[in-house]
Amino acid sequence: MATSTAYKYKEPAPKVDRENPLESMMSRFNVAADILGLDDATYNVLKAADKQVIVHIPVTMDSGEVRVFEGYRVVHNTVLGPSKGGIRYDKNVHLDEVKALAAWMTWKCAVVDLPYGGAKGGIICDPTTMSAGEIERLTRAYTLAMKDVFGPDRDIPAPDMGTGPREMAWLMDEFSKTVGATTPAVVTGKPLVMGGSLGRTEATGRGVMVSALAAMRKLNMKPEESSAAVQGFGNVGSWAAKLLCEQGVKIKAISDVSGAYWNENGINIDEAIAYKNAHKGRLDGFQGAVLMEHAEDLLTLPVDVLVPAAVEDVITEHNAHDIKAKLIVEGANGPTSASADPIINEKGIMVVPDILANSGGVTVSYFEWVQNRQGFKWTEEMVTERADRIMSDAFEKVYATSQKYNVPMRIAAYVVAIDKVAQTYKFRGSF
Repeated sequence: MATSTAYKYKEPAPKVDRENPLESMMSRFNVAADILGLDDATYNVLKAADKQVIVHIPVTMDSGEVRVFEGYRVVHNTVLGPSKGGIRYDKNVHLDEVKALAAWMTWKCAVVDLPYGGAKGGIICDPTTMSAGEIERLTRAYTLAMKDVFGPDRDIPAPDMGTGPREMAWLMDEFSKTVGATTPAVVTGKPLVMGGSLGRTEATGRGVMVSALAAMRKLNMKPEESSAAVQGFGNVGSWAAKLLCEQGVKIKAISDVSGAYWNENGINIDEAIAYKNAHKGRLDGFQGAVLMEHAEDLLTLPVDVLVPAAVEDVITEHNAHDIKAKLIVEGANGPTSASADPIINEKGIMVVPDILANSGGVTVSYFEWVQNRQGFKWTEEMVTERADRIMSDAFEKVYATSQKYNVPMRIAAYVVAIDKVAQTYKFRGSF
């Protein structure tokens, strides 16, 4: 099915809201499905979620008031194996977002060849205003509400925005009570002492670094002669910046909720991380760089590599024309809206898409699950070496697909992922 000319983006019909994460995902899905020539039956099965569970969770707050929280778990697909995906606690969680993230997890697991389907969960809440006790009661109640969804062979949650190892420990404990046996493999992202994996903390950022270096080789860019800007200095962004810096890339700009910081001569990333850790996880007042007047200007700085590692839809049709980087490596989920894709492609910028670039996290989550099932802990060297190999192999497969069909890396990643899931359906004869 290779073509002789570059694939031309087609306007979706009917025209949709491009800033909606579900519609952004579907617009890319539709292009890849067209390239693959998916039959109607397979297309209709793959675009729809297998299961959407909505629960209302009563929780007694510290004040004695009973509040009812709305929670979701969307299982998009399980044809490759049990579904996998995080749980986010955020006041802006909504069902379309969870559905989009669940589908992204299906494609993310498929593109790195993991035996998982995709899922995502969320609870509408503001954890920054809740006590540890309130969050624990919410987590345990959500787990009970989802006890028939979760399971080591059914659906395996993990941390996401607003959650971490603490919440995963509570989830594992509550689920274990429901089945009458300690069940560490029901969830990943746990504390090390409870079966968490070595190398998990830096896994997503490390995957971004591996993807960036692989792309730079294709573009004949030498790390020691290249510069980068990293938007978002949380777990993913800070590790990506640190590891890229160790490879010789000059990190000229970083940002977090307090603003964006620029240093033409390069920022000392170890100092920035130490400062952040000493100041409640924020960069306010960091003296190793100049605070930029407008944080969003970080995206259009004159650097070679741009790593958006913060939130969704930061690169849009409104700023894509002004991006000067030669390479974008997406550390966040959905940082580029579908409306920006044609602009970026016309500018000749290579994009390593989110479903490939940030899949290092789910890869090491898979390793955690495997270790829990084996009852045997791997060394950090084993985890890192195997994760790097999976990320490198996935990049090469997506790059080869982009060359075969003459399409951007984002569409190639969807082609690889959708083709794997579609072929599995046909072999299994599931419909």
